[in-house]
This record gives sequence, structure tokens and C-alpha cells, in this order.
Amino acid sequence: MPKWDHDGPILEIDKLSISFFTRTREIPAVMEFSAKVMPGEALGLVGESGCGKSTVALGVMQDLGVNGRIVGGSIMFKGRDLGAMTPAELRKVRGSEIAMIYQEPMASLNPAMRIARQLMEVPMIHEGIGEKEAYARALEVVRDVKLPDPERILRSYPHQLSGGQQQRIVIAMALMSKPSLLILDEPTTALDVTVEAAVVQLVKDLGVKYGTSMLFISHNLGLVLETCDRICVMYSGEAVERGSIADVFDKMRHPYTQALFRSIPLPGADKNARPLIAIPGNFPLPHERPQGCNFGPRCDYFKAGQCDQGYVRMAMVDDDDNHESRCLRLVEIDWTAQPHLAEQKPRNPIGDVVLRMDDLRKYYEVNASALFGSGTRKVVKANESLTFDARESETLAIVGESGCGKSTFAKVLMGLETATSGTIMLGNQSIGDIAIEKRSTDTVANVQMVFQNPFDTLNPSMTVGRQIIRALEVFQIGDGDADRRERMLRLLDLVKLPRAFAERKPRQLSGGQKQRVGIARAFAGGAKLVVADEPVSALDVSVQAAVTDLLMEIQRENKTTLLFISHDLSIVRYLSDRVMVMYLGHVVELGSTDQVFSPPYHPYTEALLSAVPIADTRVQKKHIVLEGDVPSAMNPPPGCPFQTRCRWKAQVPGNRCETQMPEVRLVAEGHQIKCHLSDDQLRQMEPVITIAAE
Repeated sequence: MPKWDHDGPILEIDKLSISFFTRTREIPAVMEFSAKVMPGEALGLVGESGCGKSTVALGVMQDLGVNGRIVGGSIMFKGRDLGAMTPAELRKVRGSEIAMIYQEPMASLNPAMRIARQLMEVPMIHEGIGEKEAYARALEVVRDVKLPDPERILRSYPHQLSGGQQQRIVIAMALMSKPSLLILDEPTTALDVTVEAAVVQLVKDLGVKYGTSMLFISHNLGLVLETCDRICVMYSGEAVERGSIADVFDKMRHPYTQALFRSIPLPGADKNARPLIAIPGNFPLPHERPQGCNFGPRCDYFKAGQCDQGYVRMAMVDDDDNHESRCLRLVEIDWTAQPHLAEQKPRNPIGDVVLRMDDLRKYYEVNASALFGSGTRKVVKANESLTFDARESETLAIVGESGCGKSTFAKVLMGLETATSGTIMLGNQSIGDIAIEKRSTDTVANVQMVFQNPFDTLNPSMTVGRQIIRALEVFQIGDGDADRRERMLRLLDLVKLPRAFAERKPRQLSGGQKQRVGIARAFAGGAKLVVADEPVSALDVSVQAAVTDLLMEIQRENKTTLLFISHDLSIVRYLSDRVMVMYLGHVVELGSTDQVFSPPYHPYTEALLSAVPIADTRVQKKHIVLEGDVPSAMNPPPGCPFQTRCRWKAQVPGNRCETQMPEVRLVAEGHQIKCHLSDDQLRQMEPVITIAAE
């Protein structure tokens, strides 16, 4: 076990207040925030975007830029006041004793330097050790972060590594000087769920090995449950609840914490019988905070004359000084009462087939060395023999890691690419070989897409109303300007945006509001089929619930077929009717949601389910971490595409997994699996996720 070099708290933040100063006003970002991290402990900091989580981290790093300033309170690191340190003293502490891992790994890596040099710089600068010793230490930490072929990795440049490998290098860099405190700011947001699981396990193991304390910033409550000992929930610049993981998850005592949990799809949530409950209203801007409790305007328990008066202080929960809540009605509220269920919606009957794909293939020919124009050409097999159908009013989820071919098939469906072979039938019309510029207006209007990042698809110089009217003009809908304007206003009503937003520019909208505009535009032509490509992954959990519910409501009203591309299996389980699992261009499993989420599974589906973080202490999961990365589609492995990472391969006699492509076979009506495992072996599979009895 590691020996701690400090007896008291590693980090002690006391009544910290941070403001940013503009030409017109002071904007208070964090107000009287207190937290403590003990040796070897991991503290999770959670809350919506804009609540001040990252500002606290930058305050600890004393890196608030020219406009940011600590205006009150203190930050003590190992008993020393960081705010009183000189720049030279801070340079010795930062990167050596306190290290930070950011959300985007490439922002922390120099694209022009080899990995070895970037890692070696840390101890050479902070500890003054020689190159030979620094290289040996770099090799050790690259092995610690479980990267294959460490010597090759050290010779590589950042662009030669995958996103997951880059993030592991950033973690290795942070650990090079064996820091006492590691700050992780949304370190897995951009990663696949399988890579995320491996990185989280890695961080936990290394925390134990090196005795590192952690401040883990995330909006993913499931990740915090799996990685942290204690949790601090933030809302609008303040800590609103603090306590151990068990206290806060099982005995939440603040309305905001409760509302966060009700807006995420935990086991048992059902889009028709038990819909998610979105948090009403919007997050307040720093200069528009209400009187009294900041959460008051969005709170189910708000009481005028009490909750809107004066400053609200933290109070102990049940005389437990380790569990605190910032709620004036803490002792009055019945925290065990069941929530009022959101309105139950009737399920639309699934209709006729709208889309049918048969043996779809999409190959790309590229130079083996595109950079130098080599004459040798290789084929990238992005999609291989995709065969499935989707019906009216159905939600078909498509899941898999980056590089599995989800987005490629979406591009072919949209007409942004054309199929190499196979057919795509929209109704009774073949569209697979018709590029978008040659498609009829009706076809374009009928197949629409909602993208992951709404800001990238909106014209920043056009008002919201004009962008929706433009879509109506392109789809040739409406009799003149007045009719189109009225239709645009009705579309804003449909996505639950105020009509006044028609005159706003995209920069004046929040992320969730921008995504609603994208949905309004997608449905402007009365689309029969909508491809939603990670439509909520960039949004806060509270906004995710509202946008997901909105998609379901529009689908019910218009009988739309929804293809929902996602790596978040919790949301997939909540809203999909059927699930298609893809790996390296192949469909490896397809069935109803209940079939795919219960054994028998394809071994890849089993690993995906194991990787999903679930914010419920009752959930017990089988721990399966996939080794290695998804192979290149330019050089796929022989035999089964998943055989290089499959933990079941040894159960198959002979070397069939390595030499033969498995056949697709039905294991139950409507449930198909592409695997060499026998029916008996599949039937013996145990559930990955179980829920302990109350």
C-alpha cells in the first residue's frame, strides 16, 4: 500500500468565491464553495454545464486567465495556501504535485513531438533527472496505462494514436511525477463506452498504486459511482449536496440531486409506462440568479416566502456532518415519497416496413500511403452485408464503437455517399445508388438527420426562424411567405420553444435549445425517416431527458421511423424498440430491446453492456474490459471480425473464429446473432447486469 506523505487533507477548499470581470460587470461564477479531498480519496464533482465545476478546477490550478479572480475563501494544498504562492512556487507544484487531465487529449499534446519526448520532459523539468532515467520512467508508465507495444508508442506522434490511446498518454503524462492530486475534467466524454470503461478502471488502479488523490469532474453520475468515494453536487456556482456515494445516491436530500436522478434512464425506465421526468425551466445565467435558493424557480418543493428569502446555508442531514444539503425545507420534505409520474403515453402500433437494406456494402479505395501518393491501393470495408428493415413508428437503435460503420451507413442512407453494392429501399423506391443532389425533393424531405453537435449545422448569421423557413422553401412546402412563417411558428411550438425565439441567432441559444431547432428543421418537410446521430450525447443529462421526450412525442404524432445512433446503452434501452449492434462494418446482433439486453448475447454485446456506467447502487455488473482497439477496416482480421478481442474464442473448437466468417442465425424469433458459439453455449451465458433486491 502507498504511504501518504501528508496526514491532513490533500486539498481543502474553504468558502471559495471566483468571479470573472467584464467591461460592464462582475460575473460571480463560484460562490462560497467548500470541499475536501483526503489522501488516497476520490471526490466526484457533478452538475450541469455552467455550474462552476471546471472553474473550481482552474481555481485549484491558479489558472483563471486575465479576467478570472478569486474574490474570497482559500485553497489549501497539503496545508499550503495556493493563492499565496509565487509564480515560481506554483510552477514547481503544477504538473509535479498537482496534475490535470482535460476533456480533449489533443489539447494537451504537442503534435510535432514524439510521445517519448513529451513524457520525458515532465520529470526532467520538475525533478532534474537525466534522459536515460526519464525514458525508463516513461516506458514504465506507458506499461502502467496498458498500451500495447510501449516502445512503438513512445516512438509515435500523437496523430498516430487513437483517441483512447491519446487519453491514456495524457494520463501517463500526469502520473510521470507521481502527483499527490490528480484533477480529471470530463476525461472520458469523447471516448467510446468500452474505452471509457478501460480508462476509468485504469485511473482507479493507478490511484491505488501511486497513492494519488483525485478530483473527478463529470456530468455522468454512473461514472462517479464507479470511480469516487464521495460526491459533491453543484448548481449555479454553489455546492448543494455533499456526502459519501452511498449517502447521496441512496439518501439524496436536495431537490436538484433528486431531479438529476429522475432525468436519467435508470433500469426500469420505460418511454411509455415510466417516462423520464425532465427538470423544468432553464439553468439561470450568473447575473440572473433568483433571490434565495438558486434552484427555487425549477423546484417541485418551492415555497414562496420561504425559499425566495435571503441566503441559503449548508445544513447537516440527520446529524451526519459528512452529509450536507443546501435546502431550507430539508426536514419538511418527505424524501421517500414516490415522484408524480410523467404523463404516460400510448404506444403507437408498429406499422409497415418503411426502410429495407439488403446486403448493403460500402467500400472506399485509398492509397496505402496517401501522404506520399503510393501507387498501391487498398480497400476500406466500412460496411459489410448490412441487411435489416425499419418500420413505421419504430425506433431502431444502432450501437457500436467508433469505426464500426454506423456513420458510414447513415451517410449512404442520406445520399451523402452511394452504396458500393446492395440495395436500400425507401418504401418501394431504391435510393442506395442515388446521390443527394440527384434525389427528388420528396425523397430529401422524407429522409432527414439530427446531428450530434447542433451548432455545427446552424448558420450563425441567420435567425432561427429564417433557417426553418429556408428548409420549408427547399422542400417546396407552403403557399407563400405568410404561410411558411405560420408553419415555422407551429414547428417552434412542436419542439416547445417560445415563438419569440424565431428572431434569435444560434449564439443566443443554449445547447438544448439549438438541438430543438435542429429537430424542428429535420421535421419541417414531414420526414418519414429521421436518422438521429448521437443527438443528446453533447447535452446535459437534464436536457437529454427533455430532448429525448420531444423526439418520442414528435414520433408518436407523425408516425416517424427513427434510426437512433448512439453509444449510450442506457438511453438506447429506454427509448428503442429494436437494437442493432455493429462491429467493424458487420451486424453482429439484431433483436428487440429486451432480447438484446438479456442473455444470450453476442460476446461483443456482452462487453458493451458491461461497460455502461449505471447510476444505481443496486446494480451489480459483470466486469469485462475489452483488450485492444477496434481493428482497422483497411486491414480487418481473418475469420470473425471480433475474434481479436473476444473472451469466448477459446470455447470454440478448432480455429474457426480465426479462419471462418460466422453465419447469421436466429436464436429466437426476431433475434439474430452472428457468432460461432453453439446454441448451448449461448444459452449458458449469465446476465451482465443484475439488480439486487431491495
